[in-house]
Amino acid sequence: MLDMDKNMTSFDPATAPATSLIDWLVTKGLEGAGQEELLEEFCTRLVEMGVPLMRFHAAQSTLHPVYGGTGYSWYHDKGGESEKFENTDTPSEQWQSSPLYALLHEDLGEIRAKLYEQNESSRFPLLNDLREVGATEYYATGVSFESSGQVRPNGAQKATDGVLMSWTSNAPKGFEDTDLSLIREVLPHLGLALKSAKNQTLARDLLRVYLGRDAGRRVLSGEIRRGSLQQIDAVIWNFDLEGFTNLSEELPGLDIIEMLNDYLAVAVRVVHDSGGNILKFMGDGLMAMFDVGEIDADARAALSAVPLLQTRMAELNAQRQAAGQPVANFTLALHSGEILYGNIGSETRLDFTVIGPAVNQAARIAGMHRSLGQRILISDDVASAAQPCAQELVSVGRYMLRGVSEPKELFTIYTPAS
Repeated sequence: MLDMDKNMTSFDPATAPATSLIDWLVTKGLEGAGQEELLEEFCTRLVEMGVPLMRFHAAQSTLHPVYGGTGYSWYHDKGGESEKFENTDTPSEQWQSSPLYALLHEDLGEIRAKLYEQNESSRFPLLNDLREVGATEYYATGVSFESSGQVRPNGAQKATDGVLMSWTSNAPKGFEDTDLSLIREVLPHLGLALKSAKNQTLARDLLRVYLGRDAGRRVLSGEIRRGSLQQIDAVIWNFDLEGFTNLSEELPGLDIIEMLNDYLAVAVRVVHDSGGNILKFMGDGLMAMFDVGEIDADARAALSAVPLLQTRMAELNAQRQAAGQPVANFTLALHSGEILYGNIGSETRLDFTVIGPAVNQAARIAGMHRSLGQRILISDDVASAAQPCAQELVSVGRYMLRGVSEPKELFTIYTPAS
C-alpha cells in the first residue's frame, strides 16, 4: 500500500496566496485573456490579498507599424487604462528619465525606493510626482521574453522584448517584505500570461496590417488551407494614381515613397470608412472589395465612397501644394460580380486574395480611363445594382472589353461644377 502520509503535500499558509494567484494566472493565460482584463483583475486580487497597492504600471513592447509598445496603468481609486506609444527614432525625455528606462538600459534587476524615507529629490521625476500624491514606496522590475544570447537593438543592456512593471504603495511604511516576496514569486507566471496575451494581439495586428481586416480575421479564425475559397458577390474597386510613373522618374526615391504613402493612406481610410476591405496594393494603386451585405448594399457602399475619396484627395493635394510638394490625381474603376475569395498559392507561400471574371473585368475597365477621358468608370452591373443611389450616374457608352463576350455599358459620376 502507498504511504498516504508520505505522499500527501503539506500545506504551508505562507505560500497559499502565491499558489492561488499562480493558479489563476495559468488559467487566464490558457484562456487567452487580454492584457487589460488580465492586469486589472491581477491588481484587484493583490489588494484583496492585503497588498497595499496604490498604483500599478506595465510597459510592454510590440510589433506594429505605428506604435512600438503598450502601457497599462491601474490606480486603486480609478481602475485601469491602456495607452499606446508611437514608434520613434529618438526616445522621449520623459521615457529616458523614467525608472523603467533605467531597468532596461542599466545593470539593474529591480528598483526599490522607500519614498517616505527620502529627504532629497529622486533622479526619477516620476518618483517625486508620486511622493507628492502620497506614495510611500515604489518597486519596479521586469520579465524578459528573450533568450540570453539574443542580439538586442540600440545597444540596450536589458532585453527589449518583454514587460517592465512597477508597483507603488501609499501605506505608512510602504510594502512589507512579504508583499514583494509574493510579487516576485508570481512574476514569471504573470509574464507568461502577458506573453500569451501579447502573441494573440501581435498575430491579430500583423494579419490585419498585412492581409487586411477581413482576410486577417479569416486567417486567424482558421481559414489557412490552400484552395479554401469562398464564392461571393461583391464590388471590386480598382484605384490607381494618375501620372505617377512620370513623377517617379523625376523625383528622388524617398520623395516618391512619401508621396505614395500619402495618397494610399487616403484611399485606404476611405475604403475602411465606407465598409470596404483592402485586398492588395499593386504598385501605385490598390484593389479593394465591398462585401457589406447583398449586392445592392455593396454597390451603394462602393459608390458612396467615391465622393468621399474625391474630397479627401482634393484636401491632400491642397496640403501638398501649399508645402511645395508634387501632387497627383487618381483613376477609379468599379465592377461587381461573382468572385472567389480565399487562399491561393503553394504549400509554403499563400496569398489571401480574389480571383474570377469580375476581377479581370474590373482590370479591363481600368484600362479604359485614358481612351474615354474619364477618371471614374463604373460598370453597368454596379450602376444597376445600386439603384436608387445618391450619385447621378451618366453613361459614357457601350464597349467591347478584351476577353468579354458581350458589350459593357460604362458610367461615370456627374459632379456639378462648384
